[in-house]
Amino acid sequence: MSRKNYLALILPLIAGVLAACGAGPAAPTAAPTAVADLPTATPAAQSTAAATTGAIRFELTGEGNTARYRVREQLASLTLPSDAVGVTSDISGVLVLNADGTAIVSDESKFIVNLEGLQSDQSMRDRYVQSNILQTRTYPTVELVPKQIGGLDSPLTASGEVHFQLIGDLTVQGITRSTTWEVTGTATDGRELTGTAATHFTFADFGLNQPRVPRVLSIEDNIQLELDFHFVRVE
Repeated sequence: MSRKNYLALILPLIAGVLAACGAGPAAPTAAPTAVADLPTATPAAQSTAAATTGAIRFELTGEGNTARYRVREQLASLTLPSDAVGVTSDISGVLVLNADGTAIVSDESKFIVNLEGLQSDQSMRDRYVQSNILQTRTYPTVELVPKQIGGLDSPLTASGEVHFQLIGDLTVQGITRSTTWEVTGTATDGRELTGTAATHFTFADFGLNQPRVPRVLSIEDNIQLELDFHFVRVE
């Protein structure tokens, strides 16, 4: 198989990993994990890709997709710190590339996580996170728009392990930041990709209220987002 055909098969797969998601007003500074020096398609190229017939489309399947947040905390009732983890499987997403797989069609690609279903091991924490931190009545979803990929090995392979970075615009509570996701996955026959993607940022990066309640002695100013994903190619 030529390298061009490999790109058409595997680049769409590895481009579309997301968990969490989208477009919104730009924030004044980039997120700590942003990568600014990687090449990206120009708006003209993206527009051309969007209009190209035979574009390649990948979607998250109904199973095997889980998004979660992870924050290190010290509870008053425990002697050692532990991770607060909230999980949801209410995720949807699609990635579209031009016909030869060389450019992401950003205006047709988006991944959405519904935050209203987030659950941890404590219902009291869930209510606090939903109402005081994420404000899900006003901002029920998080969105990611994929933009570019970095750190791919060459030549590309249609099957086997892949490790790379996905760069995309993440929108939380109407604030959009460029974020970099570290991705580890397994490609199968150029048609499926399963694995995990992760990024991190501070509460202030998205204007989130850092928890301050009596039962929580301390909480680290670092939010880890993780996504277990299963992408399949749609004919």
